Amino acid sequence: MSVEVLDGATIFNFVEDKEAFEGSVHDRFARLDTDHDGVLSYAEMVRELQSLRIFETHFGIDVKTDPHEIAIAYRALFGRFDRDSNGAVDLEEFKAETKQMMLAMANGLGFLPIQMVLEEDSFLKKAVEWESAKIAGAAA
Repeated sequence: MSVEVLDGATIFNFVEDKEAFEGSVHDRFARLDTDHDGVLSYAEMVRELQSLRIFETHFGIDVKTDPHEIAIAYRALFGRFDRDSNGAVDLEEFKAETKQMMLAMANGLGFLPIQMVLEEDSFLKKAVEWESAKIAGAAA
C-alpha cells in the first residue's frame, strides 16, 4: 500500500488512454482467469472481491458482517459485470464495467486533489503511475 495524491482528472485521463487502460484491464483479467478459459466464473470473481475485503472493514477496522448479506452483494456485483447474464464474464464485459466504475469514481472525486491509501496493484494506483510517467516524460 502507498499514500498517493490523485483527483478525478487522473482517473479520467488514464481511462481515456485506451492503450494504458486496456492493457491494465487485460493484465488484471488474465490474473483473475485462473483456469485460463477466457472468461471469469463467479468463483474467480469472488476470490478477487474477497481479497478486497470491502464489506469486512469499516475505515480499516474489522467488523462483523452477515455472510448472507456479503453473498448477496457479491452476486449483485458479479451481475453488474456479467452483462449478458450467461454466468461468466468475458474480457469485453470486464473492461466495460471496469471503465464505468472508474469513470464513476472520477466523477465522484471531482477535480480537487486528495490523498488516498492505494493497493499496489489497483487500477487507481495504475492511474497514478500512468500520470507520473506522463509528467516525467513531459519534463524530460
